[in-house]
Amino acid sequence: MTGVTGRHDRLPDQLQPDLRLVFVGTAASARSAATGHYYAHPGNRFWRTLHAIGLTPRLFQPHEFPALLALGIGFTDLCKQGAGMDHVALKAGIDVDGFTAKIRHYQPRTIAFTSKKAASLFYGRPTSAIALGRQPPHEDFPEIFVLASPSGAASGAWTLAPWLELAAHVAGT
Repeated sequence: MTGVTGRHDRLPDQLQPDLRLVFVGTAASARSAATGHYYAHPGNRFWRTLHAIGLTPRLFQPHEFPALLALGIGFTDLCKQGAGMDHVALKAGIDVDGFTAKIRHYQPRTIAFTSKKAASLFYGRPTSAIALGRQPPHEDFPEIFVLASPSGAASGAWTLAPWLELAAHVAGT
């Protein structure tokens, strides 16, 4: 059963109980909002990276994102109503309390923020205070990782290292 959020969401959540991993973004990109597919821009490294680090058995395309539930992988964003670059999308507001409630309800084993910006919104700290990789325990949350953004707009800060760390952790759970 897939959890679906309000009808005004740009991208519906792909969540169910006991997923091994949930990816958490800031908000849908303009392309993702237009297509209804997570990480849909051709310049986004997300899908190639998932396959390269062994989290998926083959290279999936953005329109196939619902199929990842069968692999134990889900998706959500902190801002469900905005779309575009963060400075535009986040004007629609973020819902950290709603996100926290979803994670507590569905209880995934691991969550991974797909950018330092998403993690900074969750933690309420500036991005400069957020480290990539595995995070210290947080309340009653599952394991938390912060990944380098796969967005083409963040190419200058790209590193595969935290993604590899995440893959090793998920393989061991």
